[in-house]
Amino acid sequence: MIAEIIINSNVKNLNKTFDYNIPFDMEKKISIGSRVLVKFGNIKKLEEGFVVNIKDCSEFKVKDIAVVEEKDFIDEPKVEMAKWMARRYFCNVSDCIKLMLPPGTGTKNMQKRVKEKSLNSVRLLKNQLQIDEDIENKILKSEKQIKVLRFLIDNDDVLITDLEVITEVSKAIIKTLEKNGYVEIYEKQIERNPFLHKVVEKNVSLSLTEEQQYAYNMVENAIEDYMNSEFLLYGVTGSGKTEVYLQLIEKVINSGKSSIMLVPEISLTPQTVDRFIARFGQDNIAVLHSKLSVGERYDQWYKIKTGKAKIVIGARSAVFAPVENLGIIIIDEEHDSSYKSEMTPRYNVKDVARYLGRKYNIPIVYGSATPDMDTYYRALNGDIELLELTKRANNSKLPNVEIVDLKQELANGNRSMISMKLYDAIEKNLKDKKQTILFLNRRGYSTFVMCRDCGFTAKCKNCNITMTYHIKQNKLKCHYCGYECNALTICPDCQSKNIRYFGTGTQKLEAEINKLFPSASTIRMDVDTVSKKNSHEEILSKFKNENIDILIGTQMVVKGHHFPNVTLVGVIAADTNLNIDDYRASERTFQILTQVAGRAGREKNEGNVIIQTYNPDNFSIEFSKKQDYKLFYNIESKLRKQLKYPPFCDIILLGFSSENENDIKKVCLEVHKYLKDKIENENIPIILYKPVPAPIDKIKNKFRWRIIIKCKFGENIINIINDCINNVFNKKNSSVSMIIDVNPNNML
Repeated sequence: MIAEIIINSNVKNLNKTFDYNIPFDMEKKISIGSRVLVKFGNIKKLEEGFVVNIKDCSEFKVKDIAVVEEKDFIDEPKVEMAKWMARRYFCNVSDCIKLMLPPGTGTKNMQKRVKEKSLNSVRLLKNQLQIDEDIENKILKSEKQIKVLRFLIDNDDVLITDLEVITEVSKAIIKTLEKNGYVEIYEKQIERNPFLHKVVEKNVSLSLTEEQQYAYNMVENAIEDYMNSEFLLYGVTGSGKTEVYLQLIEKVINSGKSSIMLVPEISLTPQTVDRFIARFGQDNIAVLHSKLSVGERYDQWYKIKTGKAKIVIGARSAVFAPVENLGIIIIDEEHDSSYKSEMTPRYNVKDVARYLGRKYNIPIVYGSATPDMDTYYRALNGDIELLELTKRANNSKLPNVEIVDLKQELANGNRSMISMKLYDAIEKNLKDKKQTILFLNRRGYSTFVMCRDCGFTAKCKNCNITMTYHIKQNKLKCHYCGYECNALTICPDCQSKNIRYFGTGTQKLEAEINKLFPSASTIRMDVDTVSKKNSHEEILSKFKNENIDILIGTQMVVKGHHFPNVTLVGVIAADTNLNIDDYRASERTFQILTQVAGRAGREKNEGNVIIQTYNPDNFSIEFSKKQDYKLFYNIESKLRKQLKYPPFCDIILLGFSSENENDIKKVCLEVHKYLKDKIENENIPIILYKPVPAPIDKIKNKFRWRIIIKCKFGENIINIINDCINNVFNKKNSSVSMIIDVNPNNML
């Protein structure tokens, strides 16, 4: 018997099968989806591969498979899905298979480790200030030791095996740090149930409103008839979409099937999990997201694989969970950009859900108060069934929204981040013992640093982008590559001390609020405060249960959260998304403003929203005040149609990067010529733009160029691009790397 094997590699030339003989004693152990180790080429060490087909014979002289894992990690349908994804997203099949494997597969000693319950852990004995001083004074010189300590500063109390894998250092390095008094290695009993400390009061199904009942009935019919149907549950914020999800999943479970419930942000997962545990109990539920340890994720994966969990809740990658007998997929906040991967494979979870829906004849439900324009366009065209919830479920009113013109505030002499109207509203909320959310979609303290004498701007040494000042560490940081350096006090160009910190971030906003309202309790939620495990859950729990006065945050605080005592939401700078070079700038502005407004007044008390902006007449801001999605869609869709932007066409971005800009230009021109000739010869309706530098033309010391294609994405386009990869790009032995992104989130 011969196995066709895909080698686990991201090298484009290896995206094909290689024949290997299956030894007689392995025949019963190997099936499609098996993970094996084989001798490949002249490489001495064994290479990992995946069996994608089995046949009787081969035309080649073949080697034997050396090692086979005892378990079949993925099955034949998953292999077929990986092949479909690789073709659609222009990547290697092995890249897609890895998404479907249990956590830790293929990493040295990982399978042994994820099963252990008592393991050595590492924790810091010195604080960040002491460590920084030792680095500055050259007491600490080893880059590997510094790398370990930097990781532990953000992720204290880590399994030693995790630390070895993540930081790529040996145990000897960690032992040296222990000997020198920086860390402690100790035995830790591992409790790997992520629900272990959750105490959630049991509840029962609520009575549905007329609109909710209609939506439920429509999807229920599809479940009963085994129909592959798609539904858009378009409901205003607070309209009870989650209760509809819960009752649909209950229906699916009662019919003996399983369900996948996707949420966009890790910060939403705890709240969603709590509601599901209250309804279904812990035993029926598995949760998958990146903040779980590898061991926890493995245990949850295994719980799904063995059929113990009938409900899978998680972020984007949970769509690949090994669910048996799938009955429904629900994608909450479906408009959210996190459902599109920014790493290879650059898949869209909605495409994968549609594939699974067709495969298993099950319904897909998309839910949002501000649907993605492509989803709403498909609903209007009849490709998706449109279900509307126009009223809040508990009869509470939508919040009152006011817009403040910051130009007028400046004219009145107010240079604060807080307008007078917002100041008065916060003051009143504090007196009334109500809670406030302040939203600013920029982290850090200042967004750029400039010398006022010569105009020097502090930029990252690796990227052509300004650095952000973080006051707590007194550091300038690049949010693209992670490079950081000490804050500037003297201009490196002209030696002037006239250094000014411009722009605002959540750190600066928090400092100003503490100054304006010294008696108010505040808490901040952004990437910098949720780096540690469970920190996002702790922040939300503190805000809700300890009745903290003001929550300050980025988009993490916007989506889906339900805080009964929040009656005021303040948007500090509504223009942030409007100023980016992206055709979706207006859509994202409208979505985020409508979503953040929806956090106010979700119970009996009336909600108020104050939006601060320098562009009060912009239609996306104006319509977010009215919370009128349909009005926004009508205007924006006309503009998109005229300019040939999605949903009226698809955009494919071919991105090139290299340390040598001349190599990039050469490869770009050859790829462009091939595509141009192919389009003209075959008369295919495609708009092909010439190669140009990317808006951010250098990241991580690599130059960046791109080619943009506008078309209707389909099989003919997939064929042309795959032909181009095989006939042009793969034949180039150059330093240039290429990514292909269909309808990318980030046009920068």
